Amino acid sequence: CTILLRLLFSFTSSYVRNRYSYLKNDFHYEINCSSIYDQDPGEIGKSLEIRQKYIIDLDDEDIVAMTSDCHLYRTLRKYHLKPVSAEEENFPLAYSLVVHKDAAMVERLIHSLYSHQNIYCIHYDQKAAKSFKSALNNLAKCFPNIFIASKLETVEYAHISRLQADFNCLSDLLASSVPWKYVINLCGQDFPLRSNFQLVAELKKLSGGNMLETIKPSSSKRERFIYHYELMKVPYEYMQMPVKTNISKNPPPHDIEVFVGSAYFVLSREFIQYTLESSLAKDFFDWSRDTYSPDEHFWATLARVPGVPGEIPRSAEDITDLQSKTRLVKWNYLEDHLYPPCTGTHLRSVCIYGAAELRWLMNYGHWFANKFDSKVDPVLIKCLAEKLAEQQKEWVRLSSDSYFLHRGSVNVSR
Repeated sequence: CTILLRLLFSFTSSYVRNRYSYLKNDFHYEINCSSIYDQDPGEIGKSLEIRQKYIIDLDDEDIVAMTSDCHLYRTLRKYHLKPVSAEEENFPLAYSLVVHKDAAMVERLIHSLYSHQNIYCIHYDQKAAKSFKSALNNLAKCFPNIFIASKLETVEYAHISRLQADFNCLSDLLASSVPWKYVINLCGQDFPLRSNFQLVAELKKLSGGNMLETIKPSSSKRERFIYHYELMKVPYEYMQMPVKTNISKNPPPHDIEVFVGSAYFVLSREFIQYTLESSLAKDFFDWSRDTYSPDEHFWATLARVPGVPGEIPRSAEDITDLQSKTRLVKWNYLEDHLYPPCTGTHLRSVCIYGAAELRWLMNYGHWFANKFDSKVDPVLIKCLAEKLAEQQKEWVRLSSDSYFLHRGSVNVSR
């Protein structure tokens, strides 16, 4: 049996309907997301039944078609109805999105993140499919505050090119006219766990500090940066990746003590200015070029450098991935110990979440999570987006004495 994922969009174009008209759709599901959140057994069972079908999601060409008419696209996706508070207007955020596949998931991510005062940089891999690039080019053209990075990299797994992609977006974001306060980097399988209103409230509490994982490296993690790595062809999934040699590296410059963490962060504007202008940061970036997965030590280390904006002292305790609110990831070897079991499936030890985890995800305390895949569980993505939209609307209503909704200023006549 086959299910076409129309439930994930509030609309599909006639192009999409015609394209899949040959499919016999004998199944019609009405999903109650409040019941999913409340972990109602019947509704969770319905989501499991959907997952057992052969799911066809919208592909890149569908997103190209949907975004070819900007006015129609923005109207049907109701961008003009997204509420925003005065607090959010005065606290714009920036996003660096480094993506390489699945335009439908990227569109859903941006739609859930979108607020008109924010700014969004998209970096797509030069190796990405032409249709994927076309879809995101179309999407960016529909908004004044979404753009494609001015310089695009061919991104290789665990290579400096991944870090460079973020740098390209960060440079463009800093050069923009939007006076954003914090920048957040995400990938295409991430999704927010907080509405924009809630996120702004949380970020204000940082008082200029940064939020990211930063811990002292284990002996195995140290091997990633004490030896020289060469980018080589490999006979499996990634095609090319850094391979360890027996050549030892010189110590890092400026007496830098290396910490490790995640590639993903929430960083202040002042910290990014320092990163892009400091000779220390530039030297450390250059030193990291021949290391393994430098994005997983660069930010974690720089945040500990004495005197940086929002400095985390070297002597401070480790900030683990569960203490940092930037990104919630479930590892299969820690399930039943640190968190409940994955109800979706796993990819390289990482949980791809299922609908039964909706309540846990929204209540754990993190701001974003990874991984989500509509081909694994479309109900979770639908319900998470729906609950976040409800929360945004309610918080904006409560934030105004007159309960007046300050609506976003996206010009739908464009």
